[in-house]
Amino acid sequence: MTDWARVRAEGFVVPADRPVPELVAELSGMLRSPDPVVRDGQAYATLATWIGQGVLGEELLRELGDEMTGRFVDPEIQTRAFAPLILDAIVSAGVFEPSWVPPFERWYVAEEDLRGYDAELGWLHAVAHGADLLGTLGRLPAVEPVEMLRLGIGRMLTPTDHVLRDLEDDRLGYALAATLTRTDLLEADATDWLDPAARVLVNRPHDGIRPEVSNTLRTLRVLYVLVDRGVRFNDSVVQVPHRELVRDKLADVLRTATPYFL
Repeated sequence: MTDWARVRAEGFVVPADRPVPELVAELSGMLRSPDPVVRDGQAYATLATWIGQGVLGEELLRELGDEMTGRFVDPEIQTRAFAPLILDAIVSAGVFEPSWVPPFERWYVAEEDLRGYDAELGWLHAVAHGADLLGTLGRLPAVEPVEMLRLGIGRMLTPTDHVLRDLEDDRLGYALAATLTRTDLLEADATDWLDPAARVLVNRPHDGIRPEVSNTLRTLRVLYVLVDRGVRFNDSVVQVPHRELVRDKLADVLRTATPYFL
């Protein structure tokens, strides 16, 4: 058993006394832990660092990606919610399998446990973690950007009793903005995905604003700002190709619920 707290304290240097696949298997198992120190502070932090540093070879990354994809149907929320973070790291490292996308889509739009921070389990953040993967996939040439835009609006509009907090709406808004920077998006594709939101917002009930409506409005406001100002990737800012059209469509959609929106 490796002392993972020590590995972190020493800068995530790879232990030399065990094969890397064996170390990765142990870390992968730790990602299931209900203890946030073990799961987040040790397992996730180490795996994400090693993936970014190129410690894991392509074959091992694909095996780990397959394992994470299977966790989208796990009964434990912490297991489901940390799977997209590892997949995001893998895809960002240049390894991708098309078969990973459908299970992610099914999970993301249907996940019911939307807690951000839990006093016992620590960070769960399913919406935010899924948004990170959505944004990475949305920029990937092998993935249709419209597919990710529709997934994002589907996540927003899915009925829930949970109002987003802990910057989940910001993370999802950023993911959608990142996807909208794709230069191969047609004008209609860049705007038509918002139509379901317009239909829901114009028909909202008179007995109060549903949580999913509030979540949608807040996320779209974040998206409006990013489309208007540009999307930052590291040290560069990228403009959305159909900026004016998308911004105008967002304003039209938001005005259906908030007529004072410009």
